[in-house]
Amino acid sequence: MALLCYGLLVAAWIVDLFTPQLFIAAILFNGPIALSSLALRGRLTTNLVVVAELANVVAGYVNGVQAGYRWDGIALGDRLLLAASFVLVGYLSMRAQQYAREAGASAGRVRQIQIERALREATIRVRETLNLELVQRAITRESVALLGASKAVLIARQAPFVPPLILTYAGDADIAVERRPLSTEMASLVARVAETGDVLHVTANDVLGRLTLEALGASEALATAIAVNGVVEHVLIDAVTAGSAFVPDAVPTLRAFAEQAAMALEQARLFTELGDRNEEIARQKNELAERAAVIRDIVYALAHDLRTPLAAEHVTMNQALSGAYGGLPDKYRGILTAALSANDDERRIVETLLLVARYEAGEASTVRQRVRCGELIRSIVEEFAPVAEIKGVALRADVSDGSPATLGDPHELRRAIINLVANALDATPRGGNVIVRCGLDTQVSIAVEDDGYGVPPERRSGLFQRFGGGHFRGGTGLGLYIVRRIAEKHGGAVRYQAREPHGSIFTLTLPPEDR
Repeated sequence: MALLCYGLLVAAWIVDLFTPQLFIAAILFNGPIALSSLALRGRLTTNLVVVAELANVVAGYVNGVQAGYRWDGIALGDRLLLAASFVLVGYLSMRAQQYAREAGASAGRVRQIQIERALREATIRVRETLNLELVQRAITRESVALLGASKAVLIARQAPFVPPLILTYAGDADIAVERRPLSTEMASLVARVAETGDVLHVTANDVLGRLTLEALGASEALATAIAVNGVVEHVLIDAVTAGSAFVPDAVPTLRAFAEQAAMALEQARLFTELGDRNEEIARQKNELAERAAVIRDIVYALAHDLRTPLAAEHVTMNQALSGAYGGLPDKYRGILTAALSANDDERRIVETLLLVARYEAGEASTVRQRVRCGELIRSIVEEFAPVAEIKGVALRADVSDGSPATLGDPHELRRAIINLVANALDATPRGGNVIVRCGLDTQVSIAVEDDGYGVPPERRSGLFQRFGGGHFRGGTGLGLYIVRRIAEKHGGAVRYQAREPHGSIFTLTLPPEDR
């Protein structure tokens, strides 16, 4: 463009040199100056204006010399006007160049906005699901629309010696999915893309590119790696057929889309792994539940089968002690008394196991009767009075005649209080005290207080869990767990409080009968 402008200016100058003064051909200088605006180069326009001014002066001087050193006033005036016109045309040309550059930049911004919007919409559609297969399908489909491609192929690389998963989309409704070995050309392309990690432009300029395009049935292709955590797991290939072309800026657009696709694939992979782990956890949980059910059934069956012979032994030993089979020497009476006490412990353990099994199986009692807490506490204290006397512990009930009442299963509530009293007697040394109280605030509260050994701090957090309480003093470790289950079934709770300077307070709270 610069050579053309200078050539036209020189040609016009030569014509101006050999024409009379009144025929000023210098007006043609404005042509090259105006033409320079097409080059979008302000320096060229400025140089042409300067050269035109000099050429105008030289041509005017030469014309005057040719006329015998006489310069016509009108001709000089015309040349002054032409000099001004050169500056004006040059200014207008430079303004036109500025407008053209701004228009080009504006068009570029519009195109960039369109690309960003299309990329954002494609990314949203890719991330609509966390299913890995659906994400792969969306990547394949969206790349065709985003790049203006005729065909897209997504290759999911697998472990060595495992054929890759290949998804092919040619603009129709269905995406072909198959698992098969790659051809030599495609395998070479995938290897090159995975090695470079960037967009590879495939053309027919070389033999390998031509063979690859023949395998794709395309005239041009773009291939990029989709890397997750630095590992190339997928390769995306977009191709156009003869007579078609990619959209402008296809390479940076594909590069940006590959980054978004990598994040979508990573999210889908994590979601799939999480689902697999959840399924494994659920399977293990079901297995544990089945095993627990079997163990529960075994415990229930054994406890149920043991209850009858233990009850028969209890009756027989009581009859023997009462003299039903004749008099007994003191030696045998003591042995029989100890055996009867052991039998009571065994029957209590059996009843505990049966109760736990029923609760674990969801077969707890639904009986609802009015239970006066004072009467229940007095009867339990009377029942345990002989045991407390043997242990040398003072056991008493601190209840009034107008003690509150609650609704529930009398047998289960009795079991809960018995467990608390038995634990208190076991935890209290000779000479100690155990007090059972009953009161009413917003809830009916039954407190069993002792001045015994207390509960070590490290065991308090699991005190009411299975095998969490009582185990440090011997026993099954189920007593306090049963108390908690009974309390919860009746809409109440049980809590532990350390007693100063030593001892424990276990409080069972229950709803009053009017609720």
